[in-house]
Amino acid sequence: MEVSLQSEIAIPSYRVLGVRVDIVQIPDTIGIIESWIQDGGSRYIAVTGMHGVSEAQRDPLFKSALGAADLIVPDGMPLVWLGRLRGFKRLKRRVYGPELMETFCRQTGDKYRHFFYGGAPGVADMLAQVEHERYGIQIAGTYCPPFRRLTEDEENEVQEIIKEAAPDVLWVGLSTPKQETWMHGHRGKIDVPVMLGVGAAFDLNTGRLKQAPSWMRENGLEWLFRLLAEPGRLWRRYVINGSRFVWNVFLEALGIKTFEIASNSQER
Repeated sequence: MEVSLQSEIAIPSYRVLGVRVDIVQIPDTIGIIESWIQDGGSRYIAVTGMHGVSEAQRDPLFKSALGAADLIVPDGMPLVWLGRLRGFKRLKRRVYGPELMETFCRQTGDKYRHFFYGGAPGVADMLAQVEHERYGIQIAGTYCPPFRRLTEDEENEVQEIIKEAAPDVLWVGLSTPKQETWMHGHRGKIDVPVMLGVGAAFDLNTGRLKQAPSWMRENGLEWLFRLLAEPGRLWRRYVINGSRFVWNVFLEALGIKTFEIASNSQER
């Protein structure tokens, strides 16, 4: 299957439990982001893995937001392995959210204006400062929303702040599924060419959270590192939801169970 994006880039894809996964690597993704910035418009990228695909099975609103994403990149080795099993050998590595941000900032430097939305109090400011010092990026603005639903006045204020900042790229760190739902709801309302939901990248790229060693990240063991680091918060995600994901993939592979497709209005 191929997905025709508005920038006329045809990207092959496959599905896992009804969720589309686009066959791209980090260099491809950076090229797409730059082309979208040049095109204008308003698009968003979902950086998802096993957790996102699992959440989509029980949250119809999130599944809709995920399916409507202009690009869904495989941020997780299980999705990469499944893609390879289906013949997509060019999937050598995952499109790891923190690495995607770092690589984009390093390669483009001060070429674009960046806005950081999300994180705990002060984290977006810290991230903006860190990336500016590392790579000289232009900072359009930051905003740390409260951990609750925004009031109508707050929502209007946020939209006005982002509109006046006029960023080229908006990095969203609200965690899954909140960030994908937020981007879906704001596409076209805040006139940002590209929004990316990168979750934990806000904490990882500022050093607030320790990253798993590279060998664990590249071999599908990051989940174990994070589980050992935060067992109280993550045990359900990795032990229960992870087991359910593996079981459902097994049922799907055998043709025993089918999963509702997360629709995308841009598919042809």
